Amino acid sequence: MNTNKWNTVLAAAALALTAGMTQAQVQTLAPPEVPGAAKARMESIKVHSRQIEGNLLGTQADRDVIVVLPPSYDRERGRRYPVVYALHGYSISAEQWTKEIRLPQTAEGAFAKGTPEMILVLPNSKNVYNGAFYSNSVATGNFENFIADELIDYIDSHYRTLARPESRGLVGHSMGGYGASRIGIRRAERYGALYLMSPCCQSPSGARGLTAEQVKQIQGLSSADASSSLPFGLRGTLALASAWSPNPNNSPLFVDLPVDASGKERPEILAKWIANAPLAFLDQYAWKVRRYRAIALDVGDKDTLLEDTRRMHEALRALGIASTFEVYQGDHTSHVAFRVQDYMLPFFGRNLSFSQRK
Repeated sequence: MNTNKWNTVLAAAALALTAGMTQAQVQTLAPPEVPGAAKARMESIKVHSRQIEGNLLGTQADRDVIVVLPPSYDRERGRRYPVVYALHGYSISAEQWTKEIRLPQTAEGAFAKGTPEMILVLPNSKNVYNGAFYSNSVATGNFENFIADELIDYIDSHYRTLARPESRGLVGHSMGGYGASRIGIRRAERYGALYLMSPCCQSPSGARGLTAEQVKQIQGLSSADASSSLPFGLRGTLALASAWSPNPNNSPLFVDLPVDASGKERPEILAKWIANAPLAFLDQYAWKVRRYRAIALDVGDKDTLLEDTRRMHEALRALGIASTFEVYQGDHTSHVAFRVQDYMLPFFGRNLSFSQRK
């Protein structure tokens, strides 16, 4: 993939924010409020992760997590609920994503329109490079293990959940869609249903057009914090390298890039990047993935990630794994709030177990 196309993909995945405006909030379309919808309660907590402790980039091990509790949670004290874990995209935080997908309004709307009530959990994975890509890395910390193990254990021990795989869902958008596919494939035994919204990075894509000049620009940084000066696409490349090709001996950035300072591709690093593409490892875990009650994928018809999402759906089908795939009218971000209320939450309402048995 050439440099311009890679920058376009990352820009879409991060909602067209520039390096100097990463805190800006993209305005997404909001579905109308459902009259009479009961109110959900949204709370912010911190969850400590031993898996993220000691990472080389200094990412805090106390992770911000947003929990959305359904309207009946405080009233029906003996009731337990399924949980959906929802992963945000690159360059934004979990808090910013709640604004883009219009929580708690969209959850309240879904419940009011007949979706059974569930708990939503949104962990924050933003770091100094703008995103950890939900991977295990000595540079970023082991975010995959945090999401699939520690976070589930914490939520099950602190909230009234139905603490079993068939009552857990996993979803993500953009970088979060990558995280949901990565974790949802590799750790499928932890979840009962999987939903991928415009997932990025499904296919192996080589060095992404990285040039010698860009490598020198990255290598010239004096610290990880100095990466904020990089153009948006290069900062994304650095984030991918920290997740997929970390190097503890390469201070201060702690990464290996897939291209050297002369512009020559490095096959040993490219091999690591390829190995982290879900389409490269899906077949290894197909026996786990077949256990899902349901898998869904969706993407906008004007989204640059359309074909990559289609490839994942076709790969699942080729392995005999049932999944649904929908292309809707919209770009990368325009209709995500509609999708959450009218498609994603109802999907989990149909496919998770709500049985109150122990």
